[in-house]
Amino acid sequence: MAKKFTSAVGIDIGSRSIKIAEVRNTGGGISVSAIGMIETPEGAVDHTGVYNSDSVGAAIKKLMADSGCSLPNVVVSISGQASVLVRTLEVPRMNQKELEEHMQWEINRNIPFSESTVVSDFKPLGGEDPASPNMDVVMAISPQSAIDTIIACIKKGGKQVSAIDVEPLGLARTLQVGYEDELRDKTICLVDIGHKTTAINIYKNGKLLLPRTVPIGGEMFTKAIADAQSISMTDAEEQKLSSADIASVSMDSGSATASFTPYNPFTGDATASEDVASADATVAEITPAISSNSNVELGQQLAGVLDEFVAELRRSLDYFRSRGGEIDSVTICGGGSKLKGMAGFIESSLGLKCDELDPMRRLNVNVRKVAPDFIEEHKGEFAVAIGNGLHVVF
Repeated sequence: MAKKFTSAVGIDIGSRSIKIAEVRNTGGGISVSAIGMIETPEGAVDHTGVYNSDSVGAAIKKLMADSGCSLPNVVVSISGQASVLVRTLEVPRMNQKELEEHMQWEINRNIPFSESTVVSDFKPLGGEDPASPNMDVVMAISPQSAIDTIIACIKKGGKQVSAIDVEPLGLARTLQVGYEDELRDKTICLVDIGHKTTAINIYKNGKLLLPRTVPIGGEMFTKAIADAQSISMTDAEEQKLSSADIASVSMDSGSATASFTPYNPFTGDATASEDVASADATVAEITPAISSNSNVELGQQLAGVLDEFVAELRRSLDYFRSRGGEIDSVTICGGGSKLKGMAGFIESSLGLKCDELDPMRRLNVNVRKVAPDFIEEHKGEFAVAIGNGLHVVF
């Protein structure tokens, strides 16, 4: 959905933080020459999209200067319920002209926005048997106003937009570059846990098979602690990251996933979770099994959100399995993945191997304006920004 470059700045505008990664493709390999993160201005971005291009643009400009990012070209992803629809479709195999006509029909019938002027694109994913009767195509649809807002943010940040992409394809590039050998012929569920939402994307050989976003994020975990203890969100966030450890919080392996209503992307309810949360037979009771008293209490405070979170993961996996697919493993990234023990909790809850994504794996990291411990602590949060920058490879 964007052209190829030899160097680019990948930008990820999130509701809690804005991340950038300067990526270069040189004779010596792929390198990250600058990275940076800044808090998103309050009220400027939420789960539906960007609302204040002036404040976001000012934050980007400061971030570029502070991180020493010198490249002018930017690849930025657009996200948010009111800003973009991403969907993977299986269509009959056809030539380019036929595909263009068919996808225009698909786009017209899938527009979910009230705004009549939209920008759309599609891309055949490839990788299947050329003799097969069908082919997979990913399409993206955005209101023109959302595109204009993203472009305004970058211009006010002192850069120029070379491409606008969508997060699932940026994450696909991160997987392909860093884990190509390990993931060959395997189907991976990549769970990007953000501040307000979580993206659940399923890939095989870097090919996007299922994109889905649910309205559960790290903020809900923080709020659960804040409500239980009647403390501020700031204090609850500190407790969540410093004291909470959910690795030993377990769910009864007898949970019957067959009783779930599998997620269906064509129901028009791609982000709703109420039906899962209300199904009292679908998720077994979460039982803390942690030795520390403080961690037991925190585990209990997070139990309700963890219950709903795992239910949404299962719902997506069940839908994928209902179409004949199978998952080999789960990989997590994003700020919400920093909750201690998250990978182990998902692994024990779903019965699938779960690892943390390292988006800088197999890249030459040569940045000067951040401390090494910053990279180690926050690298999982740069998966989308690096993936956008990796247009230098594809």
